[in-house]
Amino acid sequence: MRLQLTVSFSRERNGDYPTKQQSMLQRPRRRCEGTAMGAIVLDLKPGLGIGPFSLGMPISKAFAQIEHQPNIYDVVHVKYFDEEPLKLDIVISFPDHGFHLRFDPWSQRLRLIEIYDVKRLQMRYATSLIGGPSTLATFVAVYALFGPTFPGSYDRDRGVYTLFYPGLSFAFPIPTQYTDCLHDGEAELPLEFPDGTTPVTCRVSIYYSSTDGKVGVGSSMERAAAPPLPAGSLYMEEVHVKLGEELWFAVGGQHIPFGASPQDVWTELGRPCGIHQKQVDQMVIHSASDPRPRTTLCGDYFYNYFDRGLDILFDGQTHKIKKFVLHTNYPGHADFNSYIKCNFVIYGCDFGGSFHEVKMSKNRITPSTKWEQVKEILGDCGRAAIQTQGSTNNPFGSTFVYGYQNVAFEFMKWIYCNCNSLPVMIKH
Repeated sequence: MRLQLTVSFSRERNGDYPTKQQSMLQRPRRRCEGTAMGAIVLDLKPGLGIGPFSLGMPISKAFAQIEHQPNIYDVVHVKYFDEEPLKLDIVISFPDHGFHLRFDPWSQRLRLIEIYDVKRLQMRYATSLIGGPSTLATFVAVYALFGPTFPGSYDRDRGVYTLFYPGLSFAFPIPTQYTDCLHDGEAELPLEFPDGTTPVTCRVSIYYSSTDGKVGVGSSMERAAAPPLPAGSLYMEEVHVKLGEELWFAVGGQHIPFGASPQDVWTELGRPCGIHQKQVDQMVIHSASDPRPRTTLCGDYFYNYFDRGLDILFDGQTHKIKKFVLHTNYPGHADFNSYIKCNFVIYGCDFGGSFHEVKMSKNRITPSTKWEQVKEILGDCGRAAIQTQGSTNNPFGSTFVYGYQNVAFEFMKWIYCNCNSLPVMIKH
């Protein structure tokens, strides 16, 4: 799935870090007749998720759910820290419905769901409703619906009291005149003020129930982690690369060398998600030894494995593998969300052992490796080639491609000096 995104800029309150914010505004706003803004109802599943969004799901599946229900999720913002995309969460926000999804920036899996405007979203738990414009999520209502629990904690600096259940927490603002109701950070339950009123929740957090520690507002939300992957899962499978030789898949154990045939690849990886012909070999002009006329159309073709973050290029004449393309799926790139992130491990030219000796090698390049570290391992490669996807397809402009023997790295222009690579092209 390819999302056409327009770009705006914002600041998000999480250490006041600058973000690039992308809004899916390419389609006309459509809303079911009789549906008011924020009046949707989503099933609340403590420790598991809300509505169609499940903790641990990859970001691509979240986008698939959004695209599947465009009448409901018709305004979507994507926020990330563009200078260091692995430092802070990737956030998918639904401003009309008052909640957002936080994805771990490395694994790109959903780790935390936050409802930050409870009046905009009605939640169903069992057979009862809470939240939304008609059902206030008061402390008394929450306690009556979810049942007894241990006393919560009070953050005096924020003036917020947080009530915890397994995989679920509710934050309540406490007016300064009633802070005396809290003794040693605890309060009697259910909490009522002397005037008979009860606080209304300002934030609901849903997180994996086995998380070590309670997750609430502020720094405590960093404790939330995505649930572990099931045994044998191919998501984020390590793909080990010997430059100029082969790829090895750590979970499945497949070996795919340069020169392998399409039949070999089908046998090892199964049916590709897509096959398309490479229309023009735009880089042939840089090859002085290539005898082909510069106007010749290229007969080479790709096997696309979107669910593995991998493209395989075959020579159109010999039908042998000549290139692998490994995708990191960073937001802001033209191919963002077209591929699952490939968790590759590339070894420097000094590596001559077997893949089972990988932990012995210090010269490893992964999606998290900084550009300066790449140069320390492979050396300086000189000037970069400029890669453009066309202004209509990529609002972030051109990228830089740095080439070495048997490998090339692509970088976005605002991060190439100090951050991580995008697609990696492994050549024979």
